[in-house]
Amino acid sequence: MDWTSPLFIGQFIAIVIMAVALGLDALSLGIGIGMKGIRKLDVLKLSFVIALFHMVMPLMGMFMGGYVSSLLGGVASKVGGVLLVLLGVHMVYSSLKGEEAPSLDHRTLWGTILFALSVSIDSFSVGVSLGMFSGDILLTVLMFGTVGGVMSIIGLMLGRKVGRWIGEYGEAMGGVILLAFGVHFLL
Repeated sequence: MDWTSPLFIGQFIAIVIMAVALGLDALSLGIGIGMKGIRKLDVLKLSFVIALFHMVMPLMGMFMGGYVSSLLGGVASKVGGVLLVLLGVHMVYSSLKGEEAPSLDHRTLWGTILFALSVSIDSFSVGVSLGMFSGDILLTVLMFGTVGGVMSIIGLMLGRKVGRWIGEYGEAMGGVILLAFGVHFLL
């Protein structure tokens, strides 16, 4: 492969733009979770899982690229929106209810998978679309995973700092961010 060819450069730029667009989910989710309070080790673990999902989901989508992209694209986006709305409502409810209401814990396996799935499910529909074109699969999944992981680290660390400034309202504000982002997906 010629790394300097206009075709490769154009493909690379398109993949970077898509990776950043898909990584914005991870950034905003990271801010929401980080505001709730998160340890640095959990930042790394959650970001790693998000990066992994940002690679696996589009890869699965690419393999299914021969199927009906338009049908799956809308459904995947709606499912991701519903998951984010539910997570946001739950976080707001938990913060208003106090310690009596158990919150979804990002440190548990189920919580980590649910968070990672909610921000990477749209990568599946993008993968379906990309699967219909001949492109560099390895470059695409590595770029999606790297950008998704880095953007989740940035979001989680930014959320941690903001969460310290606003104190006990951090979980509620994080929930509102997730809720707004989920509603945006649904509209």
